[in-house]
Amino acid sequence: MVQNRSVATCIILSIVTCGIYGIYWFVCLTDDANTVSGDVNGTSGVLACVLTIVTCGIYGYYWSYKLGDKINIAKHRQGMQTSNLGIVYLVLFFFGLGIIAYALAQDELNKLAGPQQY
Repeated sequence: MVQNRSVATCIILSIVTCGIYGIYWFVCLTDDANTVSGDVNGTSGVLACVLTIVTCGIYGYYWSYKLGDKINIAKHRQGMQTSNLGIVYLVLFFFGLGIIAYALAQDELNKLAGPQQY
């Protein structure tokens, strides 16, 4: 189940916790993207985080591209208009704006998850 998350709250928590919440957010984004795209064999969030740390961030570039690709697959399945999000996320990561890529991806995942239920 994909959980709607407030983009502003996630950004603030990432800043306030000096990036610790950002790691958790990274894991959640990965798992949610796997869920909405139906990629049951996709790299888990924890493994993606470990690979990013072990490769000194290089895997993060690949991850950002694949995240956009998975979101595009999910949007296509739901009949929504797709765009090349993988390239956008990759460019943002390349210029050190990963938190913006996280925010954009979270916004897309919130749209794919549907209305928030209380």
